[in-house]
Amino acid sequence: MNVYSDFSHTALKYLKDTEVNLLNLSIMTGNFNIRDSFWNLVFSHHSHLCDNLLIIADSFNLELSCPTNNVSTRNSHFILPDSRLSLDYTLLIIMINIAEEYIDSFKFSIAKNSEEESRFIREVTYAIKSINTDDLVNSFKLEETTTLLASTIDCTWKANSKRIKITKQFKSWWNEDCNNTLNMYQSLKSWENWKVFKNKVKATKWSFFDSKIQEIINKRRESWELMNWVNKKKLPAIKTIKYNGQQCLDINDLWCALHSTFNTASNHEVDTTILDEISDKPTVSWP
Repeated sequence: MNVYSDFSHTALKYLKDTEVNLLNLSIMTGNFNIRDSFWNLVFSHHSHLCDNLLIIADSFNLELSCPTNNVSTRNSHFILPDSRLSLDYTLLIIMINIAEEYIDSFKFSIAKNSEEESRFIREVTYAIKSINTDDLVNSFKLEETTTLLASTIDCTWKANSKRIKITKQFKSWWNEDCNNTLNMYQSLKSWENWKVFKNKVKATKWSFFDSKIQEIINKRRESWELMNWVNKKKLPAIKTIKYNGQQCLDINDLWCALHSTFNTASNHEVDTTILDEISDKPTVSWP
């Protein structure tokens, strides 16, 4: 962000008195018209404007960058006509190196339920079983064993995984059979191969999503979560109640039904004979 603040410090007052929301601000430069000994060795005084500027910079998570060569920020000597501005200041040129962000569009993956996955699990399991735990007598041996195990797992992963390209058309259900039938159609361009490819894609989708559904059912034990149209519904605060054959449609009707029902049961003896249907259990002493 490049800021110019005039001699009345208009920009500085604005940044101080206004809540400015600036995201991802990396650098703030410009001409603030503040002479201060904090950054100008020639100037011998300290100004409260310097403190205000540092507080504003701190609100943006910025810190003061010290120059590589300590020179005056205000020049009183002659300025070339081509470089002269309306004020007696010289332009500062700052070079900032911003590293280019690299996003890898490839990844190594092992298809689920494939022969490669079974081989990977089998080899890793054998490597873990082969660890001699009796030899772990000190931290050096433990570090050596874990490093060897990590190296074995890494080599096994590279041997069984496949490098694939991540695109916006990437589909998690796509497998090697779909790839083979597609290559067959692209090489022969026949209608029969096209039908084989479409049938293979359809069968692969069915198999993949059926396994996902079964996985969710086995994990949560609630198959209704898979269907949005039969999810649990929030019951209304008042459910229709009938009293004396009439529906209670408002709060007054509900209150009358509750009041009358309570008064009817008031002072009546409780029939405890229903408890006789429960068989007696042997007495257990309590410690």
